[in-house]
Amino acid sequence: MTKDAPVKTVPDYNLTGFRLDALLERHRERIIREWRDRLFKDVSDNYAARNPDELGKTTARAYDAFFHVLAENDYTAINRFINEITSIRLESGFPLDDVQKAFELFRILIVPVLVEESPKACLCRHIEQVNTCLAYTIHRFSNHFQKMHETCLKEYADRLEQDVAARTAQLKESEHKYKTLVEEISDGYLVLEGERIAFVNPAFCQMHGIDVPEEILMTSFLSLVHKKDQTALRKRVIRNPLDSTVPAVFEYRRLRRDGRALPTEMGCRPSRFEGREYTLCIVRDITRRVKLEKKSRQMERMAYIGQITASLSHEIRNPLSSIKMNLQILGQNNGFAGNDEKRLQITQTEIQRLETILQQLLDFAKPISLAPGPVNVNDVVNFCVNLLDVKFRKIQASCRVDLDSSLPDITADKAKIEQVVINLLLNALDSIRPAGNVFVCTGVQTQNRKTFVSIRVSDDGDGIPPELIPHIFEPFYTTKMKGTGLGLANVKQMVQAHDGFVHVKAGKTCGTVFEVCLPCEGDVRG
Repeated sequence: MTKDAPVKTVPDYNLTGFRLDALLERHRERIIREWRDRLFKDVSDNYAARNPDELGKTTARAYDAFFHVLAENDYTAINRFINEITSIRLESGFPLDDVQKAFELFRILIVPVLVEESPKACLCRHIEQVNTCLAYTIHRFSNHFQKMHETCLKEYADRLEQDVAARTAQLKESEHKYKTLVEEISDGYLVLEGERIAFVNPAFCQMHGIDVPEEILMTSFLSLVHKKDQTALRKRVIRNPLDSTVPAVFEYRRLRRDGRALPTEMGCRPSRFEGREYTLCIVRDITRRVKLEKKSRQMERMAYIGQITASLSHEIRNPLSSIKMNLQILGQNNGFAGNDEKRLQITQTEIQRLETILQQLLDFAKPISLAPGPVNVNDVVNFCVNLLDVKFRKIQASCRVDLDSSLPDITADKAKIEQVVINLLLNALDSIRPAGNVFVCTGVQTQNRKTFVSIRVSDDGDGIPPELIPHIFEPFYTTKMKGTGLGLANVKQMVQAHDGFVHVKAGKTCGTVFEVCLPCEGDVRG
């Protein structure tokens, strides 16, 4: 174990009788095989070009190294593996992102196993061990990869400086090779002279949405940094890059030309060339990594919520059923009249609402299982509108439908799509006033060279305040007096299970527009 490895104690398995090392050994062969297959098929062309047997040996070594970390808190094997795989992948021309994706596959494969087999008392700790192990591995590998990259660049620059007097004729060719190397790396490369930008590579420009590099040369680097991070960047990069108290690698938010601020990682070191002081910086886009970390935390939360929900719903439903049955019996008693009869009806209505809330909790907490088949979206929309016709007429509202007759069938779970449309229609009903209007239309659209069937539900209600729109799909977030905050969360979950997406925007004059897009081609997961 190295000094920079996380300090953790080996879990006391006697508390639960459960052994993590036994679980890892039991699933070793299957996970190694799936890991190898996904590396070969899903990660990148670089991995697809490798020999499957080689990938199998590599994943086996990586799995065994992770085993020592998770079961024994021993980082010796993973450190040795990182050192070797860094050299191999760097020499083979692999971009850093490819190897990071390869490591992330371990988390994707092992977490479902932990959720299914770990005792409740151990689950969060086991997932935390996996996250700590992966974070340590990816961070150490990225740093090692970057240092080797920087070493190559520094050694190359030093040789150029030493030979400049005697090898003037060869200098231009060497400079060309150096420039090509820098321009072709996937990370952004930045050279600063004080605060001003002296050189950038194409990857750096692409990360910032800049088409012409010359536009930013000799301008302030801080103009490409979020305002709240400029003070820290000035201290770390510009004022004193040799300060040993400043981390070698740090994070900040870069600004793109389109106004977006995205998470970024930077490593820098001072350099001297032709008597002038420069700062060499490697800039890395970590947007995907941040999203994966957020998704991992969400998976942990969902696993915990699922366990609690299943337990609570079982405990609540039994007495709820007894209450409902007794209320139905009391409702047949002619002795109730006036306010007593009204109170009884209110109680029965509230019992039904509790049952609906319990079902929404269960739908949200449990993993979605799809039964895909051919689905005509127009038929689904007509069915859902007819189903809710009584609710529309009750408040004298209208639901206008405009369906694209040329709409192709899609492969989907019909019941889940019906649930999506019903939830959106109910949401629209809650948003409009009496005698209001709801509009439903279907169509076909293309995004990123993929074809989607779209379902658009809009209303002429008061609309959603712009500051609330980013939160409406979050679980348990609601502005309704009697809402659970799970309707739209379930919509998003079911649409994403079909490899589709849903978004919301304000109407042109008033109200809100929800649009669901479902892929036309390919099968969804069963």
